Amino acid sequence: MKNSLMKIMIAISVLLSTTSNAQIKNAKTESVKIYGNCGMCETKIEKAGNIKKIANVDWNQETQMAILTYDATKTNQDEILKRIALVGYDSDKFLAPDDVYNNLHGCCQYDRVAKVPVKEVATVIARNEDHSNHSNHSETTTTVIQSENQLKAVFDNYFLVKDALITSNGISTASASKELVTAINNVKMDKLDMDIHMVWMKVVNTIQKDAENIANTKDVKIQRDHFTSLSKEIYTVIKISKYENPVYYQFCPMFNDGKGANWLSKENAVKNPYYGSMMLSCGKTVETIK
Repeated sequence: MKNSLMKIMIAISVLLSTTSNAQIKNAKTESVKIYGNCGMCETKIEKAGNIKKIANVDWNQETQMAILTYDATKTNQDEILKRIALVGYDSDKFLAPDDVYNNLHGCCQYDRVAKVPVKEVATVIARNEDHSNHSNHSETTTTVIQSENQLKAVFDNYFLVKDALITSNGISTASASKELVTAINNVKMDKLDMDIHMVWMKVVNTIQKDAENIANTKDVKIQRDHFTSLSKEIYTVIKISKYENPVYYQFCPMFNDGKGANWLSKENAVKNPYYGSMMLSCGKTVETIK
């Protein structure tokens, strides 16, 4: 009887989840167990797992079962469960970091049975969040903090590509962009802070394609055309993740048939990568990113 009731509840949850997630394309739906006890757990589990139009988590407090609905071309079950583990909740695949679990409120601490630990990360605890599900309780939320900015290698190699374009040397530019491709491939999204993770996930395919196209040719004109798109997407990432020093977002009004194009520089002085020595100082700084 108990098993039958659980199956009925899961079936209802699947139906409701399918209806509410019609906006998720290429939708795949799975049922997994995520350990927790209460309404506070439900709020945190679903918040960690949900990504607008990409992933939705519907967790049931009674059965401890979650219905995952996600765009299979953009994420997968492991990524969702890792995010949930990083805020303190085990699944049968991933074990939350001990310090995160230990900082859950007492009512949220469940019996732990998972065996595979999620990758360890440094954490900082932010207390006193809203917790309307439990009166007189002080909810603890965990923000994942990176011990190092793994995107720094991406930015550093981008600047090397830009510098090579200033010299109008297609061979040097291709070589620098090969290093950029390597840096991009080395980025592990599960180690990024969630806000950076979201931005990186949206632009990484474009960044990688542009970098590969620049690396695969020695034609400076073609390299510069791809550099316009590359710079636009690198800008969106560096805006949210920041760099160790101020970065200057600069603009050339002449390139791209007079439509203009932007690039990023570590120097405020303009050195135009789209024309090199032909019009080295053409352009201006339009934004300083600190």
